[in-house]
Amino acid sequence: MADDVQLHHHVLDSGIRGIAAALRDGTTTAVGLAEEVLARVEARNGGAPSFDGAPGAINAWVSLDPRTTLAQAAEADRRIAAGDPSPLLGVPVAVKDLIAVAGQPLTASSRVREGRVAAADSAGWAALAAAGAVFVGKTHTHEFGCGGTTDQVGNPWDPARSPGGSSGGSAAALATGMVPLALGTDTAASLRVPAAFCGVSSFKASFGRVPTDGLIPCGYTLDHLGPMAVTLADCAIALATLSAAPRRRDPWGVAGRLPIVAETLPDLRGVRIALTDRPSAVGIPIDPDILDGIATARATLESLGAEVVELAAPPDLARSDYHAILLAETQHAHAEYAGLADRYRPSTLEFLAPGSARIPGDAYFSAQQRRLGVAAGWDDWFAANGVDAILEPTTASGPGVRGHGYEAGAGIGGEDPLTCFTATWNGTGSPVAAVPTGLGERSGLPVGVSLIGRVDHDARLLGIGIALQTVLAPPRLAEARGRA
Repeated sequence: MADDVQLHHHVLDSGIRGIAAALRDGTTTAVGLAEEVLARVEARNGGAPSFDGAPGAINAWVSLDPRTTLAQAAEADRRIAAGDPSPLLGVPVAVKDLIAVAGQPLTASSRVREGRVAAADSAGWAALAAAGAVFVGKTHTHEFGCGGTTDQVGNPWDPARSPGGSSGGSAAALATGMVPLALGTDTAASLRVPAAFCGVSSFKASFGRVPTDGLIPCGYTLDHLGPMAVTLADCAIALATLSAAPRRRDPWGVAGRLPIVAETLPDLRGVRIALTDRPSAVGIPIDPDILDGIATARATLESLGAEVVELAAPPDLARSDYHAILLAETQHAHAEYAGLADRYRPSTLEFLAPGSARIPGDAYFSAQQRRLGVAAGWDDWFAANGVDAILEPTTASGPGVRGHGYEAGAGIGGEDPLTCFTATWNGTGSPVAAVPTGLGERSGLPVGVSLIGRVDHDARLLGIGIALQTVLAPPRLAEARGRA
């Protein structure tokens, strides 16, 4: 029995390809992996799923459904026995609680929606479920996705600190090894900040490549759904299925596009990587550990043969335009909760208030028009300079002390050190890969960087990021501290 436990333990940490191989050669079973996942959750979460989270607890989960998990795993075993080749068959997945899974809670980690259950699957989860992925549970988000801290969740590397947000629960579940794959969403940074803070990977595809129907919206024209995993290679496997999902009710999805499959790049000769003046133009000091991460990523890219050049950036999306779009769309999305202000967290109310008070329709549409011009300018810039990817910090600062975002209020005024580099790429719709570079020398906490690609060049960007990770492997919490 102990040997079986160790076997499942090893397989679960071997990545999606390793899991698929072990399932098909009979080394393990989907049910055995599901049981190991549930055991890890019990051992590592710091107690049962909690709305607020106890001090020192990871508390990645809003809810769990072991019966469904084991039933889906048993069905995966039957499909494997019948010869089904899906690479996601039997892979346990955590789902952020902004993403609908039929019959499961859909609360947005908010008492405003407490007790609500999804009537139907989101297009993204429906695609993974059809491929045989196994649902584990719903993970915490910063309330309604309206912030970057997810403070009811502890950072696995230091539970007193934030895991980032808003997909903080998904990132924490990955970093602790509770699951090998998770789903998150991203409106300003929500796939990328948690990845950077927790030492995992994520991928925000070009806007429209992954359908967003079935999500609780934050910003309709800014929202993205995407995969999170320890490695970009695992993100790419999930993304191939997600990007092929049928568009049902999603007005922003683009039908007829081919699934995103990463380019295979044995090295990076012929690849051109840019460092721009965007980070310095923001005017926020960048943490030295993060600057070290950029230097490490640059040196690694160059060692693989890439040409790294320094270039001036074209005109960027004004912060005021991004806020006008986001706040107008968020206020519209929250109209159904009128009269429930007493159930919101204080920081969410602080976030929402400017939307109703300050964003008239003409300001919204003018901002959208300027946004289109900025996006076109960036596309021209990529083409004119022959740039395959931009390398830049994901955030200006590392994980803050847990509790700041909810208890003190995060606000939206001025420049935010968590989103000052990231929000532009939601405005342009550009694909972005979040890549961990290791642990900071000063903080001992994970550090991550971003690779930004040209719109609709997702496959190229994935190939570059995967090649980078052949040398720059993500930090492993289990290796650093021992297994729970």
